[in-house]
Amino acid sequence: MSEWTIEVDRGACLGTGMCTSIAPDHFRLDDGTSSPVKARVDADDAVIDAAESCPMEAILVRSADGEVLAPQL
Repeated sequence: MSEWTIEVDRGACLGTGMCTSIAPDHFRLDDGTSSPVKARVDADDAVIDAAESCPMEAILVRSADGEVLAPQL
């Protein structure tokens, strides 16, 4: 299984909680903004869905080789 990295731009995050509802195993709210539970995760479509659903595009998902998987710009 491939591994992805998750980054959250906490300066851009509005803390809507959409990511925590879509992928609760991968995101949590800390002090009103999102944080990844772990920076490296096994590939999971819920992580892509969360990044694509973020209204501020504050979540960046990359493949093991550094390719940006989400958000699709």
